Amino acid sequence: MPGFLLHLGATVMCAHAGQATPVAPNPRVLVSGQPTVPMNSVYLVAGCTLPPPTAANGPCVTAQYITAATRVTSNGLPLLLIDSQAICALSGTPLIASITQTRVTGV
Repeated sequence: MPGFLLHLGATVMCAHAGQATPVAPNPRVLVSGQPTVPMNSVYLVAGCTLPPPTAANGPCVTAQYITAATRVTSNGLPLLLIDSQAICALSGTPLIASITQTRVTGV
């Protein structure tokens, strides 16, 4: 399904309200003046509220996207969309992209 491209300034959070930021944004393609994010970029999560083991299996520290655009690439890598799916390490929960630019869509 089509979705808006994620960029460096997008609001992306783990399921426990931790703020996620991409480690390696793509400076070659800009949307709203900010770099887009390729699928291979790891996200760092800060402020996750999930307790560590023995109480739970948290906190979320990093996340990796497992789906991305199928027809929009840069440098041979698919770019991330607002509806792309990610998995957080240690908890195995998803990232939630809630706010992004609304001018450029991809499939």
